[in-house]
Amino acid sequence: MEPRLLANRIITPDGTMLQSFSRHDYKTHIDANGKEYMVDGGLEYRRGIYYEDAPPKDACVYSDDPHTEIREAFHWGSYGKSGDQPLKRIKLSEMSNNHIEAILQTQHHIGPQIRKVFEDEQQYRLDNNINIEDTE
Repeated sequence: MEPRLLANRIITPDGTMLQSFSRHDYKTHIDANGKEYMVDGGLEYRRGIYYEDAPPKDACVYSDDPHTEIREAFHWGSYGKSGDQPLKRIKLSEMSNNHIEAILQTQHHIGPQIRKVFEDEQQYRLDNNINIEDTE
């Protein structure tokens, strides 16, 4: 299976990280060098504005990267338990154990590589005795 993009992000020369979370999630930044940087496409495609004389650092994370990197870079969008809250992006490493289990039980539309991210996190937490409780 070809590696899947799990975090579409760059770091500009002044150290600003830009991350696009979804298709058409266009993020820009005017860097300290005066140049405008952009990232777009979420996990669907990579698009950006780059400069040969001042390139950004590629900070993308893929499904074949170590899980310790994936869990800090991958975010899940949530509208809360009842689905009536504003969209909140939650880093995988900060999600509750119950939330991860609920995603695996109910979100049948996610592809196998995204499902594997959640399953790997469950195993990582078992191996490292990590339990994150719900905050709501």
